[in-house]
Amino acid sequence: MKTVLTALAALLACLPAQAAKVSEKFADNPIVYFAVTDRFANGNRGNDHSYGRTLDPEGGDVGSFHGGDIAGITQQLKAGYFKELGVNALWITAPYEQIHGWVVGGKQQFKHYAYHGYWALDYTTMDASMGTREELREMIALAHAQGIRVLFDVVLNHPGYADLRTLSEYKVSVLWPGHEAATLRDYHSYIDYNNFDFKQWWGPDWVRAGLPGYPDGGQDDYTMQLAYLPDFRTESSAAVGLPPILQRKNDTRAVALPDATVRSYLVHWLADWVREFGVDGFRADTVKHVEPASWLALRAAATDALKDWKTRHPEQKIDDAPFWMTGEAWGHGPERSNWFDAGFDSMINFDFQHRASADWKTLDGVYRQYAGLLQAGPPYDILSYISSHDTSLFPRDQLTHGLSALLLAPGGVQLFYGDESARLPGTAPLGDEQQATRSDMNWTSLDAATLAHARKLGQFRLRHPALARGEHRLIQDKPYAFARVMEGDAVIAMPDAQGAVSLKVHGVYADGSALRDAYTNQTYIVKDGAVAVNAAGTVLLEKTAP
Repeated sequence: MKTVLTALAALLACLPAQAAKVSEKFADNPIVYFAVTDRFANGNRGNDHSYGRTLDPEGGDVGSFHGGDIAGITQQLKAGYFKELGVNALWITAPYEQIHGWVVGGKQQFKHYAYHGYWALDYTTMDASMGTREELREMIALAHAQGIRVLFDVVLNHPGYADLRTLSEYKVSVLWPGHEAATLRDYHSYIDYNNFDFKQWWGPDWVRAGLPGYPDGGQDDYTMQLAYLPDFRTESSAAVGLPPILQRKNDTRAVALPDATVRSYLVHWLADWVREFGVDGFRADTVKHVEPASWLALRAAATDALKDWKTRHPEQKIDDAPFWMTGEAWGHGPERSNWFDAGFDSMINFDFQHRASADWKTLDGVYRQYAGLLQAGPPYDILSYISSHDTSLFPRDQLTHGLSALLLAPGGVQLFYGDESARLPGTAPLGDEQQATRSDMNWTSLDAATLAHARKLGQFRLRHPALARGEHRLIQDKPYAFARVMEGDAVIAMPDAQGAVSLKVHGVYADGSALRDAYTNQTYIVKDGAVAVNAAGTVLLEKTAP
């Protein structure tokens, strides 16, 4: 490990010097890179077919595991890929063990595996397709060495479906003979959904599932079964033992906890990843389908766990910042909601994607709205995006504009893997169009111009928390330019300009100030409240180091 970190330090020393000190307060300026791990990079081909998972031509490979893993992320950390993008956090899909087999997906049926990390089987063990605990430990250590936090995607609302392979492997006696040959067309005919032996699965004390002996899903957000998934009874105060499915697993790390509820088991399991590996934060899935008390319990346990890990690993921590959580409550906008009182530092902002393609005059209004909201009342933050695994990809022919709109926006930002490289969408099965957003990372066809644009914007943003937290000021309409100003930091951006432009900077920079355009590396001196810049598509002005 020491040899790897020494080589890494030498690599990072070759990256461009920064003109201003990077903000050490992550919560003021989150720049999050979200990678669907299975689709990002394959660093260890030896785990590609774990649990018998295969690419299957019957339903196409759109829902299969494609081979990406934790080792692949490590490879890109070693290459400096994330550092060059200026991101300060990596959001990865849940690496803990998922259901082993597939279920029938979409209206245009396909074999849908849990490559996305949302169908948990065992919260205590690594999914073999993702790698080993040692590989995870190395990845997080390398990220921390670069000042990059690691965020896990986590689900507190539901485990995975009851699939044929998992039910068979753990001898849940609800399958008809011949189930090994099940196809897309006859899959469900091999599961006896009227069999009370389903109690050998998660058990009725753990989930609502609408199966024999189980309670049905409720009618409200907290107790409903989302997409027919079994719903954890996190609101229950009843003590439970280990679920039957985990009692049947020889490789689980789960142990019975005295007087534990469903909530306390899940919280304990998830916080253990923080305590062992130093995970810096969670992106919480389906927030509005879990009662606030559970999120508060998770936040408290994870905060204690990270503090403990940092005490034991002072040489590996980035800083002493507390645990950080952002949440996905479908449709949440830029306003502060009650979820910020339930343990969340940030909420994903669904408002921005459909507004990001607007012209700059319209976007100035969006920026002004966001900056005003974030500066009013109790502190909170949002995480905006232009592409998502749950919605759609930003138009590929408008990525230069989209990346500028996102990486210059107030609040936290989330860059979806491949937006910086013009990754093309994949197959879109009828009834599950989101699958198209999760194509393999385009390592052999990176768009150089788009990538260079994203890197310049990302590194500029990393140096300037004013972009995230500052007061927004319109400088001029044509070509559009704005300033973002806070104590100790001020920037001016002109995201769409070419050629010679006289830019007024009075009130932001004083006469005689030395400025640098971080996009072209040209330098200027402020005279009579203005600078004459030579724009090359984008201008990113910052004060040069004294």
